[in-house]
Amino acid sequence: MSIWIVFKLLGSLALLMFGMKSMSEALQKMAGPQLRHALGAMTTNRFTGLLTGAVVTASVQSSTATTVMTVSFVNAGLLTLAQAISVIMGANIGTTLTAWIMALGTSFDISVAVYPGFFLGIILIYLKKHRYVGDFLFGLAFLLLGLTTLKATGTAMDLGHNEAVTAFFRSFDPNSFLTTIIFLFLGGIMTFCVQSSAAVMAITMLLCSTGAMPIYQGIALVLGENIGTTITSNLAALSANTQARRAALAHMFFNVFGVIWILFIFHWFIDGVVWLVDYVGNLLGKDMNNMDSNEKLNFVLAAFHSCFNIINAGILIWLIPQIERFVCWVIKTKKMEEEEDFRLHFITAGLLKTPELSVLEAQKEIVSFSERMQRMFNMVRELLTEKDDQKFTKLYTRIEKYESISDNMEIEIASYLEQVSDAHLSDDTKGKIRAMLREISELESIGDSCYNMARTINRKVQGKNEHFTTRQYEHMHQMMELTDSALTQLNNLMGGRKESFNVNRSFNIENEINNFRDQLKSQNINDVNNHVYTYGIGTIYMDIISECEKLGDYIINVVEARMGTKQREA
Repeated sequence: MSIWIVFKLLGSLALLMFGMKSMSEALQKMAGPQLRHALGAMTTNRFTGLLTGAVVTASVQSSTATTVMTVSFVNAGLLTLAQAISVIMGANIGTTLTAWIMALGTSFDISVAVYPGFFLGIILIYLKKHRYVGDFLFGLAFLLLGLTTLKATGTAMDLGHNEAVTAFFRSFDPNSFLTTIIFLFLGGIMTFCVQSSAAVMAITMLLCSTGAMPIYQGIALVLGENIGTTITSNLAALSANTQARRAALAHMFFNVFGVIWILFIFHWFIDGVVWLVDYVGNLLGKDMNNMDSNEKLNFVLAAFHSCFNIINAGILIWLIPQIERFVCWVIKTKKMEEEEDFRLHFITAGLLKTPELSVLEAQKEIVSFSERMQRMFNMVRELLTEKDDQKFTKLYTRIEKYESISDNMEIEIASYLEQVSDAHLSDDTKGKIRAMLREISELESIGDSCYNMARTINRKVQGKNEHFTTRQYEHMHQMMELTDSALTQLNNLMGGRKESFNVNRSFNIENEINNFRDQLKSQNINDVNNHVYTYGIGTIYMDIISECEKLGDYIINVVEARMGTKQREA
């Protein structure tokens, strides 16, 4: 075998993988928001969840994309873990469409569609208005070109008559259980190494269709491929949060369970699939008995892949509550104090495959950032009334840690968004990234305001000579109550859909804060002049009131960024 043939084989696989990736990304750009809404709306029970996972995965040609969207919804509380498991089961069914595309591509002459696809694709890309359709056509053309080249390369290699190759596969007893296990592990390792189940499926079809590898060993590779894809997601989820790791483990459990039961009826099941392919082919008017036997094996592989996943889902869909309890028992929630847990909960390196979905994960991180800032503000409220010196010091230290966390979160999320923005994005997604960068900047300013209030309170406590009056305490509590209401409204917006959010409520609270600040400012001057309290305690008092007003401004800035409105004039 010449080195040129080897490079041609590797190059055709690279074309195939690139085509699949391009198609998936283009489809997600065209329908990403709609697909995310479909996942949220169409999972009312386990059956609709299964159907939704299958349809979405078949649409975007990426089970990873579906899994990532599903996990993000679990993190956001939009889906339960049980619903997520049903969607992931459906994703396993949807991804079998790839095998059928390859079977058709290696059995029919699809080269006639390659160059028209490139031509139409480049026209649409330059038209810009339909550039995502152009990207999709380019990806499809690359996929078809890869399949065509792979088929031609396989024919040129004539592996079925290559003595070294056939001798290798003949050295394994096709009826041996050990042979099945060996090829199962080989399929898993290959999928993990190349990070593409499509590439392993293409290699398997090439080997089987040329007669080099028996069908039983080819199907064992396909089984291993199912497990190999779950290894990747579990490794990626190691740095993710608890729910993400549970969803990844459920995915592995689903596939491993299927492999275990199929091994007991391995040969009988394959014989049944062969009969089904012959029967359906004859019903469609295609005499499968007269079709080249090696060519028919591609359809057998695709049919096995579909039948295995459909039957496995049909069995396990009734056991979803038990699977949920199992993964929760294996992966327990970590118990640690919130302020000691600085890490990004939703952004995880390696888990996300496309920029469009990365933006969704970053949005969940910003929601967490916003909620953390409200917790920090409530610590400040508690600090104001804390009388015990030891508890005061401990609480003040926690607030200092939170301020450091807010700085780090701004830097980490901004850095992540900058990396995402380097990719090819839709105009809508570019706008979202600009808004999100503004959001995190204003959220970090909220953290600064909270810390400034804590430092002011600490300065007053360290002085130990003067105290706030009862009326001052009442006014500060009223102002902080208004500010907390503004933060609650903000988090309602960040965690929900902006279409259903009444932005006027946030503006009304902001007006109340401004008016109350102006009222207290005038009253403070009068109280100091009338010697109700000293100028020093009055200054500290107004510093806290003014900081609350600034915090309210930052909240409105986040609301405006989220709603897509212009920033107000200062």
